[in-house]
Amino acid sequence: MHFCTRCGGPVSLRVPAGDSNLRHVCDVCGNIHYLNPKVVVGTLSEWEGKVMLCRRGIEPRYGLWTLPAGFMEMGETTAQGALRETYEEACARPELIDLFTLINVTHISQIHMLYRARLLTPDFAAGEESLEVRLFDEAEIPWEQIAFRSMAATLRCYFEDRARGQFQFHPIDLPPPEAG
Repeated sequence: MHFCTRCGGPVSLRVPAGDSNLRHVCDVCGNIHYLNPKVVVGTLSEWEGKVMLCRRGIEPRYGLWTLPAGFMEMGETTAQGALRETYEEACARPELIDLFTLINVTHISQIHMLYRARLLTPDFAAGEESLEVRLFDEAEIPWEQIAFRSMAATLRCYFEDRARGQFQFHPIDLPPPEAG
């Protein structure tokens, strides 16, 4: 950040009084600009024992599979955002069951919140950001083609819970990927 969004003046990094973190502070009007994590919301939607995945039609990770999810918008709840993203990416209308995973992805300043959901009908189609949408049973999941580690973690938790016969909430801290 180079300029203040309030007055257009230059900003510099410093620790404001009463704070403990470096912030972008306007050198002219003193406005403090807080940069906070982005929230990603979505669903793990099921139909008759299968889960719905979308093949990405946009970068990043074009052509790989993911759960329908995306950035939350201003003025919506996490549940509203998860339903909106599922409709935008898969033209599907699920019913939310519960918050299933909350994944801290601190190395990219994101929080991923995935709801377990039940499709109301098996009617779905690829939205503008998807190339394809399909239902998969556990044996068919294309594990090597899952776009994001948070989505793979959510799928693993789902199948482990289902095998145990009891679903629970999963808070996860996702470490940075290993270099290599």
